[in-house]
Amino acid sequence: MVRYRRNRIAGGTYFFTVTLRDRRDDALVRHIDLLRTSWRHALLRIPHEVVAVVVLPEHLHAVIRMADPDADYSRLWQEIKKGFSRRLPVAGPSLWQPRFWEHTIRDDDDLRAHVDYVHFNPVKHGLVRRVVDWPHSSFHRYVRTGELDAEWGGTRAASSSPFGERR
Repeated sequence: MVRYRRNRIAGGTYFFTVTLRDRRDDALVRHIDLLRTSWRHALLRIPHEVVAVVVLPEHLHAVIRMADPDADYSRLWQEIKKGFSRRLPVAGPSLWQPRFWEHTIRDDDDLRAHVDYVHFNPVKHGLVRRVVDWPHSSFHRYVRTGELDAEWGGTRAASSSPFGERR
């Protein structure tokens, strides 16, 4: 059995990418309510704060601040994935890719870059022209609280910012 080295810091903040096995599937947005329910149930077991999240058809990105002393984000993703799969009307055991990608947020600049990346991702993938047009994103919470303007990010054609991408 492969043992992955994971950086676990109590109270740490992490960026994640979690993907369905079939990259052509759209189950995450087609069953967004089941994903939300699964995530709420996982929150009861593994305390955390969602700093930013975007759900795309076959993958999601999230910036999460762990509130449990063990920073057990592996268990968090296991609970979310398991809960979602069990709630689907029809799901095989191999709905999800078995692992996830994680990055430990180092500082405020790193946090901002990853939150921007999360919010701009639907535009990057060509799903919408403007960030505000994608419904499954914490971007709308940022707009409601006044942290971002609804026109933040501009459009795919007008944006010159890498939004978290390495140049």
